[in-house]
Amino acid sequence: MITLIGTGHIFDLSAALLAIFDEKQPEIIGVELDPQRYQAILLRNTDPATYHAAKKNLPFIYRMLAQFQESMAESYGVNAGDEMLSAINYAQSHVLPVAFVDTNAQQLFTHMWNTMPFFEKLRLMFSGVAGLFVSKKRVEEELKNYQAHYDSYLQEIGKKFPTIKRTLIDDRNEFMTQRLVELNDKHQKIIVCIGDGHVSGISKLLEQKQIPFETIRLQQLQDWKRPQSDGSSAHFSINYDPL
Repeated sequence: MITLIGTGHIFDLSAALLAIFDEKQPEIIGVELDPQRYQAILLRNTDPATYHAAKKNLPFIYRMLAQFQESMAESYGVNAGDEMLSAINYAQSHVLPVAFVDTNAQQLFTHMWNTMPFFEKLRLMFSGVAGLFVSKKRVEEELKNYQAHYDSYLQEIGKKFPTIKRTLIDDRNEFMTQRLVELNDKHQKIIVCIGDGHVSGISKLLEQKQIPFETIRLQQLQDWKRPQSDGSSAHFSINYDPL
């Protein structure tokens, strides 16, 4: 069984994730990272000066998105991608293998930029600059809109930014699904932490391949409350969507 957990890279979700891991007892934990991005996150946390110097060599669009995520994550008191580190640290502390299920981000962004039409690049650059000044309240409003209308929200992105949707969402869904198929051939209990925007697309692909899975969405993680301690052993429970 594969458990798909939809996360948000700018939110503090570690406590909920660790509770799920303890409850489900997976054989392996997958994360929406490639090895290079994982090393970059480690470098950011251990040597910020070197990390920021290295960022100058990254594709422009990659840096713009990273800056937005880091700014928003800071407003929530975390670093962007902390939930992925929490998943990896849990796996390492419990002697579980870690699977990096995503494609190489730098190559992906370079390919996307090189294949993007000129006017879509202009639209993206204007949106990206404006995004640096978006308030926390606006982000939360957009998140509620997305959570209420998953498919239509992604369709709207596809209309405005077809290259982005195809490259960053659809193509990666295909890539990550193939990685999950490979993991499913070797393991019985798999947990995979991915951005919530990928859950719907990957779910449809897994259904087509008749691979059993269940989903836990970002909103469910955000609604999770730490159990009150009464001296008894804690038990995690969450309503998830078995598909």
